[in-house]
Amino acid sequence: MNLGLYGLENAWIAVDCGMMIRQDLPDTPLQVPSLETPEALGIRPGALIITHGHEDHIGAAAWLWPKWQCPVYATPLAAGLLRAKFIERGLAVDAIQVIEPGEALENGPFTLRYLPLTHSIPESCALLIAAGDYRVLHTGDWKLDPEPLIGTPVKGSLFRALAPVDLVVGDSTNAPMPGHSRSEGEVARALEHRLSQCSGRVVVSCFASNLARVLAVAQAAERCGRRVSLMGRAMERMVAVARGLGYLDDMPPLVPVEDLGYLPPNEVLVIATGSQGEPRAALSRLANGRHHSFELMPGDTVIFSAKAIPGNERQIERLKHALARLDVAVWDEFNHPELHASGHPAQDELHTFYGWIKPRHLLPVHGEHRHQQAHRELAESMGILAPLAPVNGDLIRLDGDGLSLESRHPQRPCIISQNAVTPLPGLTAEHGSSRHGILHLAVSVASTDTGWTRIGRLMMDAHRVSAMDEESFTEWLDERLEGLEADSLAELRTALQPLITSWLGQHLRQLPDVHLQLIAVESPAFR
Repeated sequence: MNLGLYGLENAWIAVDCGMMIRQDLPDTPLQVPSLETPEALGIRPGALIITHGHEDHIGAAAWLWPKWQCPVYATPLAAGLLRAKFIERGLAVDAIQVIEPGEALENGPFTLRYLPLTHSIPESCALLIAAGDYRVLHTGDWKLDPEPLIGTPVKGSLFRALAPVDLVVGDSTNAPMPGHSRSEGEVARALEHRLSQCSGRVVVSCFASNLARVLAVAQAAERCGRRVSLMGRAMERMVAVARGLGYLDDMPPLVPVEDLGYLPPNEVLVIATGSQGEPRAALSRLANGRHHSFELMPGDTVIFSAKAIPGNERQIERLKHALARLDVAVWDEFNHPELHASGHPAQDELHTFYGWIKPRHLLPVHGEHRHQQAHRELAESMGILAPLAPVNGDLIRLDGDGLSLESRHPQRPCIISQNAVTPLPGLTAEHGSSRHGILHLAVSVASTDTGWTRIGRLMMDAHRVSAMDEESFTEWLDERLEGLEADSLAELRTALQPLITSWLGQHLRQLPDVHLQLIAVESPAFR
């Protein structure tokens, strides 16, 4: 959820403040970072610094900022999105201050400069953080896109001028991937080529925040003789904010959805939300015949110009089956991979970038353990010290001896419930008691043809829990996962709850409160 805290002596700043959607819980609530640890350690940031406007970097700000009441610094697009969130929550927006890419600011002992990098949303920036005798480059999310469509390519000279930096806190998302991420320019040409082959109406679904993709689709549609319409509140809101900032001046005029029925099928293109199979999003409503102004017909084409987020595979498959029943052609990342590009750096980009900035140390963040491990191995092959693969709640020290783990603080999940931030109730809260301890379990899973499988480490943090055989529990859990039939993380969690309670009841003297978090990860081997 991308809340990082940087401290020098007693001064602190926060970098990003994101949320995630808990698909393993009923009603898929939002989960936000817990502030229990910072409050217990007396940490209160003097500023919140935002790297870019994606939800996993800004989504919790309106919920947690009231605890801090500090200045919020963001680039224009992210600031516009944040203002909308603050207003929605009834908060004043005076604290949100706009800073342009390339500009610097000071807060206490910290000097920060925003350094523009390309990503799947405009104005994504790395942060050069200077404090005391150290310079840290916090990359945020990035890639090296030679043709970003919106904005300019990354300037190597800007980053070469930084070398060497003491530490890079770097994006690990695509670290296992060889080569180079595809450019948005390549995707734009592929989209135009494929659109020219379509005869009926076309619906393209992508992330609303990927404004370069939205622009590419609209321009390709115009060149292919199609009129463009937007479908979905998130898409309409994002395009409105971006247009106000001048990012979509070259976008063709839009047609209201309710007017599309007057156009011939080969002149219609809709850009819609719902690429992740969200049941209330525009694409799901179309697939199930529930849209009041538009109906898909045989011969139409739906293009998924977005990658499936791990954990969404099954609901996306259900959506595709619904589209197939309508005799609609479906193009996606599997049969047409050229129609999407990742926003994160593959190995060649990491090599190039680290060759520019020459970091002494790496702290790999984002992704799962296997992504962090691949990132560490790449860094070490370049002579960069990378001794740690951090987990949530780690307090890490950078000093003359390098990077070291100062302490580890288990993070209790917090969700948005009834318009407030509340700790997630434990599985056994109605039976056990915190007097008997608290057990935090975080299990990374991937779906298989027969059930589910655990990927990577089982994260287990026990507080005042009677001794248990972790190896036996892990073996038992793996066996149970293999045979569990569940179409979603929520169903899997419901099935696991009584089984875990039963096992703990049989193997522990006293039953603790158990906090279970299921995390879906991508595992190509199990597709």
